Amino acid sequence: MAVPARKVSKHAKRTRRGGQGGLKTAAIHMNENGVYVRNHHVAADGTYNGKQVVSPK
Repeated sequence: MAVPARKVSKHAKRTRRGGQGGLKTAAIHMNENGVYVRNHHVAADGTYNGKQVVSPK
């Protein structure tokens, strides 16, 4: 069986798990047109990565 040879200290455990917190919500930024957009999503004005990909609503 896979059993640890010794107890893992609280510090080692918390250090290992420190990066798991991260962002709870999707990162939102303003693109060059002044429209808020989520990462890897098409903006409300139909642009993606500076190019018009969908006709705006």
